[in-house]
Amino acid sequence: MAAEVRWGTATARGVLATTILGSGMAMLDSSVVNIALPRLGTELGASVAGLQWVLNGYLLALAALILVAGSLGDRYGRRRVFVVGVIWFGLASALCGVAVSTPMLVASRVLQGIGGALLTPGSLAILQAVFHRDDRSRAIGAWSGLGGIAAAVGPLVGGLLVQAWSWRLAFLVNIPLVVVCVWLAMRCVPETRDEQVTGHPNILDSVLGAVGLAGVTAALVEAPVRGADWLVVGSAVVGVAALAAFVLLQRRQADPLVPPALFASHTFVVANALTLVVYAALTGVMVLMGLQLQTSLGYSPTAAGLAGLPITAVMLLLSARFGQLASRIGPRWFLVAGPLLIATAMLLMTRIAPGSSYVGAVLPSVVLFGFGLSVVVAPVTATVLAAAPDRYAGLASGVNNAVARTGGLLAVAVLPTAAGLTGAAYTDPTAMTSSWRTALLICAALAAAGGLIALTIHDNVLAAPPPGPHCDVEAPAPTPQG
Repeated sequence: MAAEVRWGTATARGVLATTILGSGMAMLDSSVVNIALPRLGTELGASVAGLQWVLNGYLLALAALILVAGSLGDRYGRRRVFVVGVIWFGLASALCGVAVSTPMLVASRVLQGIGGALLTPGSLAILQAVFHRDDRSRAIGAWSGLGGIAAAVGPLVGGLLVQAWSWRLAFLVNIPLVVVCVWLAMRCVPETRDEQVTGHPNILDSVLGAVGLAGVTAALVEAPVRGADWLVVGSAVVGVAALAAFVLLQRRQADPLVPPALFASHTFVVANALTLVVYAALTGVMVLMGLQLQTSLGYSPTAAGLAGLPITAVMLLLSARFGQLASRIGPRWFLVAGPLLIATAMLLMTRIAPGSSYVGAVLPSVVLFGFGLSVVVAPVTATVLAAAPDRYAGLASGVNNAVARTGGLLAVAVLPTAAGLTGAAYTDPTAMTSSWRTALLICAALAAAGGLIALTIHDNVLAAPPPGPHCDVEAPAPTPQG
């Protein structure tokens, strides 16, 4: 049995380093790819739909499999599944790095998403299971801040790699990171699992979820290109039917992949609804910003990456602090204010257009954007986990990650078309700027909706439970809050 780890110890530092490196690697890769899209599209001759599939191939596998991956960690060992995911992610990254066509790259990205699904919920579940309850919010805040920095610094790293040689380095750079992460995990992270779980993983539910998301995504991405042909309509019908069957099975099975009891918590439901809309907005903006800076403002890949560095600086300074404050005084107003600040930053970004300066247009908006992220990311993550029974740590993390990735998946599938960006329009500065401004208005509305949703969050969800019998970290007492 793993002892509860306290903040400030050598074990705590090792656990944090492992989980931050693993999840940060997945986040880094996503943002690195965003900045590499223009060069990648040119070299492989990809249309907007092709670029959407490069992004959504990864997001689709991640969103569809992250639920079963979280339960696999609870069942077979959180460290074990995390390590398998890290290794899988590294091998798939190597395949991405040697891809010679768009279909090959998309297929490799799907494989990479499977690895990401295995490692992403494991990192949070390890923190929730290993750290003492009094230190969890602080640990999650540090994880969110430093892991978020990986996503924020990704555009800079991507720009440097693309200019140094090729977009291929954006994937190949993962291989040495994988080696270090596996070594740290085996050396520093204690193994934990849910000792109460029985039976076998529910593969049918995972297949239905994957088919459902794939069908709906395919219909949304291909409809603007193909129209309502048999492939688009068939994909939509199959996707909706599979998702309906998935929900029905969860309600009727004795051992469902997603226990309906999780959604008995109002706070759990609301925090995940907030996650869906806010992460859809974030993904849409981060994907299009790299294109706008390079296509419309003439930035080099490195300059486009450097433009987002203030986000990194603000999150480094403030994310862990806001996680602590939310734990002390309650998360509600952080979850209201953060999305509203993000929405305001997106409105400011409409000034990022040909002829605008960095200091006058880009800098104020990205600083405010980073501040809004710092306010919301750690509190919403801690809220989701605290609102679920501790024994479902991996599953709750998986649900929240699946919701976040599904938001991103839908944004990448729908936003370009909604903003009028189709075909090769991303190479035309005038068309790109018009679509960029429309997309920002849509994303700002989504982010603001997330802030309004958070008004109903129960503010005591992060409070310590009443004193009672001690429960070990591997089998905590099932005491849902909120």
